Amino acid sequence: MPVARLFKLLADKRRSRLQKQFQGKPFAVPVVVIGNISVGGSGKTPLVIALVKALAEHGLKAGVVSRGYGGKAEHYPLLVAADADPSQSGDEPLLIARQTVQLNCPVVVDPDRRRGVEYMLAQNSVDLVLTDDGLQHYGLHRDIEIAVFDGPRGLGNCKLLPAGPLREPIQRLSEVDFVVANGAAESAYQPLVDTEISLQARIFRNLSDERQIPVDGWSESTAVHAVAAIGNPERFARTLEFLGLDVSLHPKEDHRPLQQADIRFADNNPVIITAKDAVKLTGPVPNNVWVLEVETVVDGQFVDRLQQQIKLFTGRKS
Repeated sequence: MPVARLFKLLADKRRSRLQKQFQGKPFAVPVVVIGNISVGGSGKTPLVIALVKALAEHGLKAGVVSRGYGGKAEHYPLLVAADADPSQSGDEPLLIARQTVQLNCPVVVDPDRRRGVEYMLAQNSVDLVLTDDGLQHYGLHRDIEIAVFDGPRGLGNCKLLPAGPLREPIQRLSEVDFVVANGAAESAYQPLVDTEISLQARIFRNLSDERQIPVDGWSESTAVHAVAAIGNPERFARTLEFLGLDVSLHPKEDHRPLQQADIRFADNNPVIITAKDAVKLTGPVPNNVWVLEVETVVDGQFVDRLQQQIKLFTGRKS
């Protein structure tokens, strides 16, 4: 707790300094930050992908800027193509680029997100910019803030690092424009939540031959290995168990590229990985490796409210 108090003091000073320096210096288009106040996976990237698609249905073209955690490019900013090297782009930006390629959504990676947004706007014509993560990146002006948290998991003991899982106090949620729970939130958190999203499992895709099987048509062995290098691998395992599978979970460090040894088991039972891990997997793939493809379901009223917020910041000069 003493270290947590020191952490809060330093974080507050940093936030105040950076906000005075950068907030109030808007860009030519609205910037929407999608982040969280806790460590661990919360579902930010799936929400970004879902919003790119949902806003496109409203006639709005979004660009995405990301830190690109896990990647190291020779030069930044980096425009991420669908066939980019994940060791340079990072896994999440590459996943976004691949899942939004039909919408021509530009994805830019830069540890300096402000520079990334400037590059995005100089090189592309977009109506708004979504940033994947970056709620605490106060060097970036933002017009709209969306905080995401894992509904079932909640916010732990609600204490700051290192005494708890929070990067910022829970009161920070009262300052953002929208609080999104990924999955049903416990009753204690309901007053904070503006909307809930859900990840719906759709198909199993074989990585070797690209066969696709609807989740309700799975005819392989029900005993499976789940390998996941994501922030919340237990959630992935629960999803598979909900589909009726007997899961042996093999969690890996978040963002770590999977190795061949990670997906090979003596029993030859099916191995199921996430789409985020699939973009990092290189080399020959055994024919028993499958990707669970999911779709994020977003409430239409939330999208409408977000669109109305975006309109408030549209058409200005930077």
